[in-house]
Amino acid sequence: MVDKCFITIPTKPTVETVLAKPLANAISSIYTGENSQDVTSSLEELDKLRKNAVCRVLDRHESSLETLYKYYDQLHSLEMKIPSAEHQIPFKWKDAFDKGGLFVGRMSLTQASLAYEKICVMFNIGAMLSQIGANQNLEFDDSLKLSTKYFQQSAGVFTYVKDHVLAAIQSEPTLDLFPDTLNALITLMTAQAQEVLFMKAAKDKMKDAVIAKVAAQTEDYYADAMKMMQRETIRSCFEKDWLSIVACKQAGYHAISEYYQALVHKANKEVGEELARLKHAAELMQQARKRYDTPSFPFKYAETIIQRDVNAATKDNDFIYHARIPDIKSLPPIGRAPLAKPIMPTFPLSDKFVDLFGALVPVAIQQAVTAHNARKTELINREVANVREQTQMMNALLASMNLPAALEDTSGVDVPESVRQKAQTIRQEGGISELKKVINALPDMLQRNKDILGECDRMLEEELNSDEQLRKQFGTRWTRVASSQLSEPLRQESAKYRAIANNAEKADGIVREKYTKHERAMEILSGSDQDIARAIPSANPVQGLLSSPVVKTLRELLDTVKTIQVTRENGENELKSAIVDIKPKLLQEGSMSAEAVYALSVEELNRVLGPIQKQMHDSFTLQQSIMPEIQRLNAEFCQQKSANKSAEQRETVLKDLAAAYDAFMELKANLNEGAKFYGDLTELLLKFQSKIGDFCFARNAEKEEHLRAVQNNIINKPTDSVSLKTPSFHDGESSQSQAKSTPPPRPPPPATSTAPSYQQNSALPPGYPPAQPGSVPQGYPNGQQLPPGYGQAYNPYVGAAGAAGQPQQGTPYPAYGAYNPPSFNPTMAYSMTYPGGHPQGGAFPQYPPAPQYPYQQPYPGSAVPGYPQAGQTPVDPSQQGQRPW
Repeated sequence: MVDKCFITIPTKPTVETVLAKPLANAISSIYTGENSQDVTSSLEELDKLRKNAVCRVLDRHESSLETLYKYYDQLHSLEMKIPSAEHQIPFKWKDAFDKGGLFVGRMSLTQASLAYEKICVMFNIGAMLSQIGANQNLEFDDSLKLSTKYFQQSAGVFTYVKDHVLAAIQSEPTLDLFPDTLNALITLMTAQAQEVLFMKAAKDKMKDAVIAKVAAQTEDYYADAMKMMQRETIRSCFEKDWLSIVACKQAGYHAISEYYQALVHKANKEVGEELARLKHAAELMQQARKRYDTPSFPFKYAETIIQRDVNAATKDNDFIYHARIPDIKSLPPIGRAPLAKPIMPTFPLSDKFVDLFGALVPVAIQQAVTAHNARKTELINREVANVREQTQMMNALLASMNLPAALEDTSGVDVPESVRQKAQTIRQEGGISELKKVINALPDMLQRNKDILGECDRMLEEELNSDEQLRKQFGTRWTRVASSQLSEPLRQESAKYRAIANNAEKADGIVREKYTKHERAMEILSGSDQDIARAIPSANPVQGLLSSPVVKTLRELLDTVKTIQVTRENGENELKSAIVDIKPKLLQEGSMSAEAVYALSVEELNRVLGPIQKQMHDSFTLQQSIMPEIQRLNAEFCQQKSANKSAEQRETVLKDLAAAYDAFMELKANLNEGAKFYGDLTELLLKFQSKIGDFCFARNAEKEEHLRAVQNNIINKPTDSVSLKTPSFHDGESSQSQAKSTPPPRPPPPATSTAPSYQQNSALPPGYPPAQPGSVPQGYPNGQQLPPGYGQAYNPYVGAAGAAGQPQQGTPYPAYGAYNPPSFNPTMAYSMTYPGGHPQGGAFPQYPPAPQYPYQQPYPGSAVPGYPQAGQTPVDPSQQGQRPW
């Protein structure tokens, strides 16, 4: 329905550059002990790869892709082994759209970076993919699939270039590498992939509604491409006819989508909606013609089909249906089916990739680095968890003893200074209202994630039930892969996410329980100092105890506790930010055994993390030594205060406030982590839902195609012949058997209200036998009696059996060709009465087809009086009072 007319992206030109010498110098300065002969031969091979890949014109063939893939894979591997600062190779690349004139943007760019070389080669890979995709013969299914794949891969390659170009180029790039340009190319390649999918859908004769959605999505993609290509910053770089082609296809596929949606209306007998969409499609096709009115206009056939259907539908509506044609804007929009998506490249690009410089960085070293990083992360996490556990135990013990607040509470009325500081910290963090806000939002965030998971499970279950139902219906004919098998990884992933959500819900319950336990005390600390003072009971002053040796020793120990807390906080930060990299030493050492690599990793970890670990362990030892002493001295202090009974209630409140502060800080951290966790989980689940949606859509399209194939096989399967045994009683009477073997008579055609009329006693031409008066001619339908006064009628089918020159009944007259009018003709040998007079507008009502006549004109030769002549116009009987002839 659409002719092939694709846009191909030109490749970036470059100049020859010698790689062997500068890279050899860089390798010799970084790697020692390597075999220079092997490296030299590898560098020479790399030079050959570059010349073949980017310094000559490549054919539009898969072999050209393999050449580009091999060179890019070597660059990708070499970039990780040789830093850009170690070599100075100038790579010069020109703009792919440079037409040799002046336009906005630079025409070439030179940089000494393997990353820049990689980006330009990757651009050429995307361009070559577009050229090979456009070069496919779209008459075959395999070529359609290949073309779609190449266009999608091209879009994915340009997406990769867009994501990495700014990091690879530190200066302004050429115009073809602008993000806006790459976005336009991505959308254009996606649109062309969607266009090929439309061609396949139309070729496979899928449902009109599905084809309409595919065409509508194609129109959307071309509309997006047209908008991007019209941006002022990049418009000048494209060829002049590119924008015309894209604009033409945008209008053309809009017209095609309306046309196929009109076919859906036609199937539903919605005449007005059908005609509205057909006329709109014709208008859109005219716009497409204006935008690209050239001999290579791609919608010639579609334009003809649409105009033909518009004319036919308009004629039928004018003469038959008289349906009201609604405004096109009032019709519901056509759905979309985004089948084409960019396919991101995976590395290595070539299936036959062999690293020319594999000896520089052995796989064992890469694995050793990975194992080393995992070991480092595990060690740091273990130390941090141990530090936090010890600190929480120390803080809990101090809070149970109301320290240091008990030593600061000398007046028995004022708020202790430590309590004031803790309250100020809580107010700066937003107070309990901030905790309430987050803790009340968690259930909604959890429920959203559960709803997404439920929708995912529903889609999978619906698709599974549909497949199982069709499998039961068709049995062994339903040969496609079972959904239970294909969807198992998705179900496992869904179960994993559901387990994560359930664990998070349990953790939320623990957090809420702790919040409820300390809610009242946290509300007090969130208030002003006056509110805190009113909440704390007053007690008799204990200033006399503050000068005792017990109190002085307690103060000194509590200062030591503060030092421990600060030390641990700094140590935790140092652990998290520590950098332990063994890769330089591994590269320097060259080949190493697994035991040597492990020993090197442990040595580096001990060297960097060892001092921090020792500092933390010393704080643990100090804590274990001073906490029993603090407990003993606090017991003596409490005994000295025991005479002051009024201080017990006040001390209890102060303990609760101290515990509430620790709980607030812990809850704040937990709730922030929980909110971030639910946000990240929602993003993951939305991607998971999109993946399931794509899976179900693809399975549904496959189901429709497979179902159509199965049904066609059932219809076309020949019926097995079955031999029937005749019952014995059927042979009883031969007459009955004879009667059964005789075929039934042909049923008469529908009766008409008026029989054919001829004038009585009309002279017959020579050689025609007369008809019997008062009888019904055998050549006319049964039940047609002649009116009074027309006893004799001529029947050309009746004649003497075997008479020379006489036609036999049921045999056309030999002297004349058989005449079978395609529709009712009142000028034939008999007519029918029209109810209510002749029809208006020249159109005849629908009557059964007239019987066939054995001659072209009623009678040959000269006119016969009283008989209708060929071409004679009938007369309205109501006007003449006689028969129309």
